[in-house]
Amino acid sequence: MPTIDAKTRLCALIGNPVEHSLSPAIHNAAFQHLGLNFAYVAFKVEDVEGALRGIRALTGIRGVSVTIPHKISVLPHLDDIEPTARNIGAVNTIVSDQGRLTGYNTDATGALAALRAAGASVDGARVLVLGSGGAARAIAFALCMDAKVSNLTILAVIDQERDRLVRDLRDRTGTSVSGFQLGPDTLARHIPDVQTMLHCTPVGMSPKVDETCVPAALLAPHLTVMDIVYNPLETRLLKEARRAGCRTVRGLEMFLHQAVGQFELWTQQPAPVGVMRSVLEGHFTS
Repeated sequence: MPTIDAKTRLCALIGNPVEHSLSPAIHNAAFQHLGLNFAYVAFKVEDVEGALRGIRALTGIRGVSVTIPHKISVLPHLDDIEPTARNIGAVNTIVSDQGRLTGYNTDATGALAALRAAGASVDGARVLVLGSGGAARAIAFALCMDAKVSNLTILAVIDQERDRLVRDLRDRTGTSVSGFQLGPDTLARHIPDVQTMLHCTPVGMSPKVDETCVPAALLAPHLTVMDIVYNPLETRLLKEARRAGCRTVRGLEMFLHQAVGQFELWTQQPAPVGVMRSVLEGHFTS
């Protein structure tokens, strides 16, 4: 394990709360595995402007993870914002280069990386997204801007939020995007026409592990199903999708790959994905 010294580069999580974050365990294990002189800590932050002013002043800080509730409030205090993150309107990662702060959204790139690693049809594909909150917004912009999906359908229960997302995607990416109320009828109408479905709502999250918003009878083998819920590791939706013959992608893979994206932005080195996955899986299976 490298010794912390005057040359150690610091990375940190800022948010509120941060006490239960898995990020320190994931990143420190990765730094240690590669013998990098980096360390990762978590800071509970209420004064976002003051925190970023401090990060800018402390040149030993290389990068920051940003979590709830600061993913939007950091934006005015950054020098640059990567285009996808700017369109999403939120960042979860900051890179500091000699005090110059650039924002990224690896929630978005992490979802695509997880899908591609699983062999899912995503680039140029027809995709269905369930939900319209922050995670759905990040993933939807990545699908349109990076994967260049041919068609994207958003099914969500909050009309105003869904309609704004559909409008923003159309205006900013030029992708063919439509949005409808989430329910059995709209699911039955759209699932047969898509190759990949991403579930981006909290339904099925622990402790309500018996819930799902997708009737099992609608699932079919042509479909890749990703659920961004990672606790439990395999949700009811994923269990039923697997039984129906679908390719499935766990939410843990998105969580993993967003951390991989952060690690690689900060260190400019390939992340030890296996080590990081082991830390995550060990937490949920211990």
